[in-house]
Amino acid sequence: MAKRPSCDVVVVGAGMVGAACALYAARAGLDVVVVDRGPVAGGTTGAGEGNLLVSDKEPGPELRLALHSCRLWAELAEEFGTAVEYEAKGGLVVASGPAELAALDRLAAAQQAAGVRTTRVDADELSEVEPELAPGLAGGVLYPQDAQVMPALAAARLLRASGARLLTGTTVTGVLRTAGGTMRGVRTGRGELHAPAVVNAAGTWGGEVAALAGVALPVLPRRGFVLVTEPLPPRRVRHKVYAADYVTDVADDSAALRTSPVVESTAAGPVLIGASRERVGFDRAVSLPAVRALAAGAVRLFPFLAGVRALRTYAGFRPYLPDHLPAIGPDPRVPGLHHACGHEGAGIGLATGTGQLIARVLAGERPELDLAPFRPDRFPREERA
Repeated sequence: MAKRPSCDVVVVGAGMVGAACALYAARAGLDVVVVDRGPVAGGTTGAGEGNLLVSDKEPGPELRLALHSCRLWAELAEEFGTAVEYEAKGGLVVASGPAELAALDRLAAAQQAAGVRTTRVDADELSEVEPELAPGLAGGVLYPQDAQVMPALAAARLLRASGARLLTGTTVTGVLRTAGGTMRGVRTGRGELHAPAVVNAAGTWGGEVAALAGVALPVLPRRGFVLVTEPLPPRRVRHKVYAADYVTDVADDSAALRTSPVVESTAAGPVLIGASRERVGFDRAVSLPAVRALAAGAVRLFPFLAGVRALRTYAGFRPYLPDHLPAIGPDPRVPGLHHACGHEGAGIGLATGTGQLIARVLAGERPELDLAPFRPDRFPREERA
């Protein structure tokens, strides 16, 4: 006799993406269980800045997903009020010289054609937008759709709103499949959970979860550091401000250390300073070169920060896939297995769109966006190894 399902869908991962999958699946009428070996937001989500960005994405599938997700985040912000610390602060991308500004203008024009709202800011106007910004910059582009949430709070709030059963401190140790090979649940350290659908929202550990099901997904961790300053008066930095080379760093495939200045205030007062990227496995050791580069870059953008104390630094691991696109949707290699991982540093912003797309597929409905670019089986065999 077949065992009765414990639920309709098991979501593996209680970070922001898993929380969004749970929320939208529950709102589609599905009974959801969320499993995580650690606490809510205990991985990449808890180490993130909470960015909801369209400014750093070139036209294509990721930008379409970002625009869709931004609309959903705005809806959730109206629903949840201040519970997720949503702030529609906008983003300002600045260029240090004429060549950088010309490249930024070309990117902004292409983004605008794809539905992004942009405003050119000339050099003599920058101080009106950001009074503390360093002089001598060539200009910039303002992105009013960029926003921010407090990621750990937001993930917890989405999970609570979903009504899903939550099993933290519970490691998935195996995948259950029928004789025909389709999913029938997962095995955990606390017993089996039976369900016809499993969503792999395990972030940097997405490759390991996929391997339990017998398929390859080449997710790798990409380490990044964030500096946190002492609390400052509100709106000392009005927008999320970053240098134009940040977009290049996001798309770079190098394993070596890359840094570009990213500065923004928070609702609680501290200023967050990023961003660094390097592939060093899961090494959490503090990198002094990375931290020093972050501090120097931030001071170049905002000279007043030279007199501000940095209270702490922390590291997180972005779930990186070789083509910089997440894996979203059903895995044709294992019927019933769905993936929602590999968002690299954009998981907070892309979570809502990802969750809704997954929920539509789970409910047997047509998703709003074409999932073909996000197919989990799109990688050549040598990249999966």
